Amino acid sequence: MHKIEGGSFLIDSVDPGDVFTPEDMTEEHKLVAKAAEEFLLGEVTPVIDDLEAKKEGLMLSLLKKSAEVGLMGSDIPEEYEGMGLDKISSLIITEKVPLGGPFAVANVDHTGIGSLPIVYFGNDEQKRRYLPGLANGEMIGAYALTEPGAGTDALNAKTTATLSEDGKYYILNGEKQFITNAAYADIFITYAKIDGEQFTGFIIDRDSEGLSLGEEEDKLGIRGTSTRSLILDNVKVPVENLLFKPGKGHVVAFNILNIGRYKLGGACVGAAKIALEDTVRYAKTRVQFGHPIADFGLIKEKIGEMAIRIFVAESMVYRNAGLVEERLKDIDMTSPDAGIESSKGIEMYATECSINKVYGSEMLDFVVDEALQVHGGYGYTKDYPIERYYRDSRINRIFEGTNEINRLLILRMLFRRAMKGKLPLIQAMKQAASDLLKPSGLQKTPQEGVEMLAYLVDNAKKIGLLAAGAAYQAHPDDLETQQEIIGMIGDIIIEIFAMDSSLLRVRKILEKNGDGPAEIPEAIVSVYTIDAMMRVERWAKLIFAAVASGDILRTQLSALKRLTRYTPVNTVMLRRKVADRMIQIGRYAVQ
Repeated sequence: MHKIEGGSFLIDSVDPGDVFTPEDMTEEHKLVAKAAEEFLLGEVTPVIDDLEAKKEGLMLSLLKKSAEVGLMGSDIPEEYEGMGLDKISSLIITEKVPLGGPFAVANVDHTGIGSLPIVYFGNDEQKRRYLPGLANGEMIGAYALTEPGAGTDALNAKTTATLSEDGKYYILNGEKQFITNAAYADIFITYAKIDGEQFTGFIIDRDSEGLSLGEEEDKLGIRGTSTRSLILDNVKVPVENLLFKPGKGHVVAFNILNIGRYKLGGACVGAAKIALEDTVRYAKTRVQFGHPIADFGLIKEKIGEMAIRIFVAESMVYRNAGLVEERLKDIDMTSPDAGIESSKGIEMYATECSINKVYGSEMLDFVVDEALQVHGGYGYTKDYPIERYYRDSRINRIFEGTNEINRLLILRMLFRRAMKGKLPLIQAMKQAASDLLKPSGLQKTPQEGVEMLAYLVDNAKKIGLLAAGAAYQAHPDDLETQQEIIGMIGDIIIEIFAMDSSLLRVRKILEKNGDGPAEIPEAIVSVYTIDAMMRVERWAKLIFAAVASGDILRTQLSALKRLTRYTPVNTVMLRRKVADRMIQIGRYAVQ
């Protein structure tokens, strides 16, 4: 695999060989998946009800047990007694942990945002002091960024840090809110402004004088997890616990959130697979009008679409993990420059991370909603776990930055890379406008198969560039304020990454199988691409109408019409074919 520039998927064609897909998993990856699954099914799944009831000491006990099989130190280097696994293995674990219900949130919070700030940005002394305990379960990590008045707007934090007269401590004052794992955390990664100005990261030990916790939040979902406020009242934090550099807390916070975003996408894939399996099982046993409801077309439509969106999200998130792994794998995590080098690599794929966060969380919400609908009235009761799936899924659109802010970030981060000369976005937008305003710029439309789908994906990229260019041209000085337009452009870019990732995966499957079977993956990518093009066309029309009028608008719509011209395929039949495979196998399975 080659190192690929972040955001380049919008402009360039990618060789399938340069994209990691689930089919590329090695035997070691499969062993990681098996070990995680065995632990979760054996130790955690049977006690989910007790976790939901917050049985005293149970979550902490399970977290410590999970460390024995490597589920706590996957991203911690071996030099600091962790597993030192690659990003694919880490994502596999993240995908499996939803088998443990609320355990998943506690585990992912600890292994991700609760530990990674030290892994990537801690100095050697901090790593040696904290990482072994975080890896073996002796310590539990938590992440404290949000404040009552500063959620998405993290840099507006009011928590302050003042250096003591003897220069040995920073005195922290403030309150952090919605802190996962707070009840049993041993360390808190938090942020404060030195002298009210320099936004900086700190590691706070649980036993620090002046540190206290608020009451447990009474939540809609993830009820088995601990969520409390962190109150800092003249807390003395040793100067050696300052994380990274003074005034560089944003580098730590935002890069760790980027990793958290694509990992959250992986957790959503795992949760969706569980919901689909439960749905198929129920549909095969629930009899109405003399038939299992799995025989009915509208139920098959739901099951088929659930599987299709899971496949697409799975393709996207493993592609993202492969990009990050390829970029970070050669960095020496014991080096003093590890934080700087890591931040550059992570930031490169910030757009892809936000895309995965948005798509994965909304995919899961769709899947659990359809799952509950198939279960009917039973799905609305606590007798079936789908009721919990439905409640638990909702938080994912808020976690790791709301989906609204992530939609805005997608285009903002692409433009930022363009302004730094790292992505030829402006040139590509101009070229798209130049090429597509003349008929000769369009090729003859392939009529069927993967060639037609590749043609449509390429056209979707041109539409995305045209829409972004039109918005930029209409609002060169105030585009940031046009949130509705930026949001729709973000939606188009999300669909481009979704179509592109799933098509590259199918092409890779076809290349690997030769003449072997790839019927279900091909059906999935056909249905998804056709449906996605309809969504892209609608958003593009709305964007063009918002930024242009008269002859300019008519020209844009004419180009759009040519770009969205294709021969429809029988998506009803293809979606039913996908559903029949899921019903036959009894779970999510595409080959």
